[in-house]
Amino acid sequence: AYVSCGIFGSGFVARRGRLERFCGGGLMGQLLGGRVIMNDQTAADIKRRAQAVKDELVHKGLLSEDDVQHFLHLAEDWKPENGARVVARAWTDPVFRQRLLEDATAACAEMGYAGLQGEYIVALENTPDQHNVVVCTQCSCTAWPVLGLPPDWYKSPEYRARVVRQPRRVLSEMGLQISPDMGVRVWETSAETRYMVIPMRPAGTESLGVDELSALVTREALIGVALATAVARS
Repeated sequence: AYVSCGIFGSGFVARRGRLERFCGGGLMGQLLGGRVIMNDQTAADIKRRAQAVKDELVHKGLLSEDDVQHFLHLAEDWKPENGARVVARAWTDPVFRQRLLEDATAACAEMGYAGLQGEYIVALENTPDQHNVVVCTQCSCTAWPVLGLPPDWYKSPEYRARVVRQPRRVLSEMGLQISPDMGVRVWETSAETRYMVIPMRPAGTESLGVDELSALVTREALIGVALATAVARS
């Protein structure tokens, strides 16, 4: 299965149960004459371009070095582990779970996860009857404080277009098989809403604490393209 990742043609190929990243599916790939596996040189080129853009913005007075450092600090704080801890608490605290479902923005802020792109968080609870999956068809909006910055596959035009029309097929290509008896609902983010999925708690985890439970929740599960599993993420 192939998922394109934007104008430069980067993407992923599913091979032997893993995802391999490459460049070459789009304009950049045509210029390079085919698919090129991402390597240290490619990553270094991207880093140099990003540095050049930053230097020019600072030179023109549009950003200061303090602005850049502040954003980098925020980006380090924005991570899916935050959302995983929110989910783990919801699994173990029924009162908090109810607050989360009623006002996820306030519930997440209660745990210290608030700020830019976290002003309008809505929690979507998976049930035995319904599986939820999140997409932003216009760009790549996510609830940064609890999901982190969006991954490449989430930003890809192919995911954004296809998951709305063929959710079960896309989920299957990403490794998630949904029972025909279970409904699948796709939720699109907007200027006023950022979603996070509350996956179902895996069976056999009743004895685990919050820290152990949070290790079972990945960013993919928070977006809805994977399930929380009884095997902790590495």
